[in-house]
Amino acid sequence: MIDGAESPDRPPRVLLLYYSYTGQARKVLDAAGEVFRQRGCEVYSAPIEFTDPRYAERFSRFPMHNVWPEFLGMLPAQTLRATGEIRTPDEVRRHDYDLICIGSPTWWRNVSMPLRSFLTSPEARPLFDGTTFAVFVVCRRYWRENFNAVRKLAAKAGGRYVGEIHFTYPGDQLRSMLSLTSYLGSGEYRDRYLGMRMPPTNVSSDQLEESRRFAAKLADRLQRGRRGAQL
Repeated sequence: MIDGAESPDRPPRVLLLYYSYTGQARKVLDAAGEVFRQRGCEVYSAPIEFTDPRYAERFSRFPMHNVWPEFLGMLPAQTLRATGEIRTPDEVRRHDYDLICIGSPTWWRNVSMPLRSFLTSPEARPLFDGTTFAVFVVCRRYWRENFNAVRKLAAKAGGRYVGEIHFTYPGDQLRSMLSLTSYLGSGEYRDRYLGMRMPPTNVSSDQLEESRRFAAKLADRLQRGRRGAQL
């Protein structure tokens, strides 16, 4: 679909496509989804499930049981830009969306294996073919490689890029990593970890508001496209 041009009489359809272990990518898309619904859009969610037997067990529970081995254990696969087995919901097999919002957590400076696996799969092309997409990146610090990879893969599948927004966590390189791994290993926010004071981690309420404002701009674009289709 291109900017709602198929049928001006029906509401725009928006797909929230994401993988989310800690729930941060889901949070920013849920906030965006609130705005799309308020603007009269039909909103569908498509969470990707990571089923690869090499890694699925560690991502089947939260918090992680052995955070450092499990956290570091994804580095080789991420460095190689590997793919793995996933399960997708029926929503990705509909091909009548006007906009796809991709929620992409950053794993070791790049797009996560589950999302990469979908974007390079045969299912991605009929979903994205001719459809506009926007990218929502959540990360500790380095977001650009993740964004660039998602944009390139979605465009290769036939999608038309319309915008991005990214959300980073506070703190320097060391403290932001320790704060995140503390959360991954405990499921709780800690003021101190390994004797050091920790910055907060994960997306904030202010960042959720940023996601809503970005969604409002995307909704305006959809409406302009529909008005143009009616002329």
